[in-house]
Amino acid sequence: MTRLIVAAGGGGDAVAAAMLSAALYGDEDQAVILTYAWDRLLIDPVPGPRGARDFTGLERITPAVSAVPADAHAIAPAGSTLPRLAAELPHTFALLDPHQGVEGVTRQLEELITHFEPESIDLLDVGGDILARGDEPTLKSPLADAVTLAAACQVNASIRLLVAGPGLDGELSPDDLRPILGSLVHTLTAADVERISTVLEWHPSEATAMLAATARGVRGTCEVRDAGLPVALTDEGPRVHEVDLDEAVNRNSLARAIMTTALLDEVEAYSREICGFSEIDYERNKAAWLKDQPPLKLDSEAVLTQLDQFEAEARTRGVTHTTFRHITEALNLNGSQRHALRQLLIDSRPEQYDAPLWHITEVPRFS
Repeated sequence: MTRLIVAAGGGGDAVAAAMLSAALYGDEDQAVILTYAWDRLLIDPVPGPRGARDFTGLERITPAVSAVPADAHAIAPAGSTLPRLAAELPHTFALLDPHQGVEGVTRQLEELITHFEPESIDLLDVGGDILARGDEPTLKSPLADAVTLAAACQVNASIRLLVAGPGLDGELSPDDLRPILGSLVHTLTAADVERISTVLEWHPSEATAMLAATARGVRGTCEVRDAGLPVALTDEGPRVHEVDLDEAVNRNSLARAIMTTALLDEVEAYSREICGFSEIDYERNKAAWLKDQPPLKLDSEAVLTQLDQFEAEARTRGVTHTTFRHITEALNLNGSQRHALRQLLIDSRPEQYDAPLWHITEVPRFS
């Protein structure tokens, strides 16, 4: 029996899809997870999502859809977490390729549904920015979610829209989302998280890390992203809600505008017009800036001193937790150093590792 789960925004949504698959359907059902290869600049120095032409070793499922197996490789300089996910998780990761716009993604969905005749189809978004109108000042990454939402509503099949961890992406607040959230489908638990615990040790997704942390009982305020957005870790964090698909489309102005797009460039143009920006433009600008930055050596003593200063300032903001991605950015380190930084911190101060987050203790500690 096959279950199809569409990871609305790619990245961490794909990891959350694997966790939710086991939680809702058990281990006996195989999940096909349709997801973007879009890991942002921490993993992939090339701006925007990767398409089939950016990989070697893909396995054809249908004319428009390929799976990313464990032995696939992103063609340098691009990078992707999908081959490693395929190696560590018992699911098929199908590549969602938005370069032919919403028309192309709709075709991919239709072919997968015809090929697998899945028992169920879920569209999963962690955080809830798939429900954005498009004019919210805190909105950062509407494009990927809008494409999958626009495609899902055009497919002749029953698709259930699920939002996990309302507000955990730091883009829309739980207060904004609460009126549109439907019935509670599941509340994730520590046992659910254990199924993906090894992935959380290396995957860079912040929203899914916070989803897992709240499922494990972590509460407080977590600072995320390069801008240091504060995200509340509350009892709402591990909850998964169903949302009416038509209501979501009626709310999402970008999704409605891009229904007939045939190129990613068209989607970007609509995003600039409706939301005031394209997140891929942001990645282009940041990638150009990072290219000009000299590489910094990871000096343990200096890093721990900087960490003390960062934590002291964070405490004044009421922050209790942060992500390793945010620490990397806050200490002006390169994304390629994130793993080494994480290991240094855990080895040096294991009591502050509140997996998969970093706990900023109430009592200052100086190196």
